[in-house]
Amino acid sequence: MSYLYENRTDAGKQLAEQLRPFKGQDIVVLAIPRGGLPVGAEVAAVLNAPLDVVLTKKIGHPHHKEYAIGAVSMDGVILSDTETIPEDYIIEETARIREVLNERHSQYYRDRNPLPLKDKVVIVVDDGIATGNTLIATVQLVAKQKPSRIIVGIPVAPRSAVQRLEAMPEVDEVVCLATPLNFMAVGQFYLHFYQVSDKEAITILEGADKASP
Repeated sequence: MSYLYENRTDAGKQLAEQLRPFKGQDIVVLAIPRGGLPVGAEVAAVLNAPLDVVLTKKIGHPHHKEYAIGAVSMDGVILSDTETIPEDYIIEETARIREVLNERHSQYYRDRNPLPLKDKVVIVVDDGIATGNTLIATVQLVAKQKPSRIIVGIPVAPRSAVQRLEAMPEVDEVVCLATPLNFMAVGQFYLHFYQVSDKEAITILEGADKASP
């Protein structure tokens, strides 16, 4: 098959060109770790904007872990489709996920603090989405911090997922480079789609800190 992108860096460079009209605004680029960081780094570099991570993690359905029924951040929870889900499961999963996020927070931030998002133009970036469930919940958590605008930037997604994002009142604009048919997984559109390690993610974030205005 023909690939859309050589790797996440290539996807980030192409996405950055489409987001270039936002350059000069009071922007924070928020990458979803870990796969979103190589993409977000390219966007932040082109827009001359600071890069940060959005530390959220999906809550999977008890019988189908890949299906997101919500997302958890360090200080918030967004849930959907939970009418038939036992409350004990949600409480336990939220606590478990918070432990993971706390560990990731200490890894990623060390002696720095998350960037403030209030009144900023926030561009949320990932390497692609399949259903959009996790990203939708993540955007709702970001919106609680009162940014002036939320832009979603993604290299590839099914059209149905883009439409769901566009319908969100919290989202001002969705920039998606490709909405191919026969969408099965994000990785099918990349020639190289390796797992981004925490070490690589931290290196990218630290490099962006040094380059940030």
